[in-house]
Amino acid sequence: MEEGRSIEEGLLQLKNKNDDSECRITACVILSTFVAVCGSFSFGVATGYTSGAETGVMKDLDLSIAQFSAFGSFATLGAAIGALFCGNLAMVIGRRGTMWVSDFLCITGWLSIAFAKEVVLLNFGRIISGIGFGLTSYVVPVYIAEITPKHVRGTFTFSNQLLQNAGLAMIYFCGNFITWRTLALLGALPCFIQVIGLFFVPESPRWLAKVGSDKELENSLFRLRGRDADISREASEIQVMTKMVENDSKSSFSDLFQRKYRYTLVVGIGLMLIQQFSGSAAVISYASTIFRKAGFSVAIGTTMLGIFVIPKAMIGLILVDKWGRRPLLMTSAFGMSMTCMLLGVAFTLQKMQLLSELTPILSFICVMMYIATYAIGLGGLPWVIMSEIFPINIKVTAGSIVTLVSFSSSSIVTYAFNFLFEWSTQGTFFIFAGIGGAALLFIWLLVPETKGLSLEEIQVSLIHQPDERNQT
Repeated sequence: MEEGRSIEEGLLQLKNKNDDSECRITACVILSTFVAVCGSFSFGVATGYTSGAETGVMKDLDLSIAQFSAFGSFATLGAAIGALFCGNLAMVIGRRGTMWVSDFLCITGWLSIAFAKEVVLLNFGRIISGIGFGLTSYVVPVYIAEITPKHVRGTFTFSNQLLQNAGLAMIYFCGNFITWRTLALLGALPCFIQVIGLFFVPESPRWLAKVGSDKELENSLFRLRGRDADISREASEIQVMTKMVENDSKSSFSDLFQRKYRYTLVVGIGLMLIQQFSGSAAVISYASTIFRKAGFSVAIGTTMLGIFVIPKAMIGLILVDKWGRRPLLMTSAFGMSMTCMLLGVAFTLQKMQLLSELTPILSFICVMMYIATYAIGLGGLPWVIMSEIFPINIKVTAGSIVTLVSFSSSSIVTYAFNFLFEWSTQGTFFIFAGIGGAALLFIWLLVPETKGLSLEEIQVSLIHQPDERNQT
């Protein structure tokens, strides 16, 4: 016990020393991040695919609303399956190896969708690609967080969300004039780029420390920080913390429920639940359905969203390491709650046949603002925080559980949305608004600020967080 405390004290004393090499943003870090987020672009395409391809798929394959709702939810169902294996796979074959497996699954899935002649092959492709996205959603933010300098870690990890929005923008913009089969082929293209790019980027130094490859760890850090950089302190800190958490725990499933890890598990799972049940998957996947119901032009609405989604995602990218995680999350939750409340009001007025000319424009503005506020916080930051708060010894099981929760809840919301929309258009958004309000309270009370800290410093502070909260 005393040995563990001395290690922690030593790490905290070193935190302000010799940081210059850790603050370098090298070409290798930029290239590695770009290669990693290629998978995120494909995931963004899949997220918005049901909005852009809805009319064409239903017409060409003669699908009912129930069949298309099932097709839309199969991506997140597949991602939930991928979540069961993502942590173990990333630990056994490494971060790069997991991304290769994801690429194989996603390419297979996209090609199956593109050439589907019947609903069975269409659904098979959606599920298979979903499994790949389940792997991508876990391993991409983890890999980026583990290779980037701590003072820009949030910005680089948030680029995962930026590229998802880029894929989403392509769907919203191109879905008006490109066939659904061509859209599927475009979704596969980033995966081919990633397959090639992974040959030219280093493995995560923290994974290399976990598997005991000290020489490879040093080589990876030299590539990431520069050949003339002094990587000795960073390498030592990574090795010491890895050794400490391995000696402290045997990394079994029951470790997750140790007192010192319960807090981080609650934060990780809680953020994923509020991310999905506040309606994000439904609004993004069925934006065209909302516009159609509100009486607003689907072509104009989705085109404007396509133009808008990338600039608004840049806001979060710029502010995440300036404002911090908590302020952006609270701003996001508040904005989502208020826009859903206004959407509910708009559809209430429509149902009462009052100010009917107001409903289309108000609905369009609210959808735009909802997706904007989602993107600056709850869209990407739960994955950023997930990649930061779990120590290496429980990252496998904790990461898998958190990813499983995210996609299981997303699958429920995606499948249920059309039925809820038929039941009560305004009631659906009032429910989302209430969950957004609860999300704001959860973030304010429980979510920690991790801006400016190394992964090792975060782990040291969070291990003692429950005790500190109990003392106060």
